[in-house]
Amino acid sequence: MEFIQDLMTYGFLQKAFITSIMVGIICGVIGSFIVLRGMALMGDAISHAVLPGVAISYMLGINYFYGAVLTGVLTAFGIGAISQNSRIKNDSSIGIVFSAFFALGIILITQARSATDLTQILFGNVLSVRTSDMWLTLIIGAVVILVVAMFFKELLVSSFDETMAAAYGLKTRLIHYSIMFLLTLVTVASLQTVGVILVVSLLITPASTAYLLTNRLSVMVFLAAFFGALSSIVGLYFSFLYNMPSGPVIALATTALFVLAFLFSPKQGIVVSKFRSMSKRKAIATNN
Repeated sequence: MEFIQDLMTYGFLQKAFITSIMVGIICGVIGSFIVLRGMALMGDAISHAVLPGVAISYMLGINYFYGAVLTGVLTAFGIGAISQNSRIKNDSSIGIVFSAFFALGIILITQARSATDLTQILFGNVLSVRTSDMWLTLIIGAVVILVVAMFFKELLVSSFDETMAAAYGLKTRLIHYSIMFLLTLVTVASLQTVGVILVVSLLITPASTAYLLTNRLSVMVFLAAFFGALSSIVGLYFSFLYNMPSGPVIALATTALFVLAFLFSPKQGIVVSKFRSMSKRKAIATNN
C-alpha cells in the first residue's frame, strides 16, 4: 500500500512505472523471435555493442539514442558481412564484432564527461528516468508492436523455417536485418531500465519462460510480454523499496519466473514430469 501511495504521489515513480512496463512488453515481444531463431548470442552482442555509441553521445552532448542505434545497426551489419562473405561462422563473427565494439566502449567511457550517467546506462536505474526517456520508450514500443503486428505471418514463417519462407518468396535476409534493427531499438529503450550489462536477461528469459508454457507463437508472444512487464514491475517495487539498482533486481525477477516454469510447467516442468511418470508407474504396478 505504501508503494501504491508513493506511486500516486511522486512523478518520477510514475515515469519509472510506465517505462518499466513498456520495456518489459517490447523485450518480451521481440525476445520471442530471438529465442525461436536461436539468436540469443546476437541479442547479447548488440546490447553490449551499443556502449561506444552511448559514450560518444555523452561526449558530444547529444541524446544517447542516436549513438546507440548507430552502433547497434553497425554491429548487426558487421556480423552479417563477416559471416556471409568469409568462412567464419556466425557465432565467431558475433564474438569478433561484439568484443571489438565493447572494448571500444570501455575505452570511450574513460574519456566521457559524465561517468555517473554512463554507470546508470551500464547497470540501469529506472528511478532516474526522465520525461524524454519515457516518451522515447513509448514511441519505440509503439513502433515495435506495430511492425510485429503488421508482419506477424512473415515473422512466424521465417522464424520456424527460413527455407520454406524463401520458397514462398519472402525476403528472408531483409526480415533478418529488420529483426536486428528492432532488437537495436528495444535494446536502446531498455538501457535506462536494466542497463547494457543485463538487457539480455529481459530479452531472453521472459521469452524462454513463455516457450516452456506453450507451442503457439501468438500465445508465446503475449505470455513473454506479460512476464517481461511483471518482472519489470516487481523489479521496480523492490529497487524502490530497498534502494537497489533496478537492472539486477529485474534480472532476478525474470529468473525467478523462469525457474517456476522450469519446475512446474504443465508439459515441460521437471517436477510435473516426474510426478506424472511416478503416477504412471504406480498405475502399471497396480494393474499388474
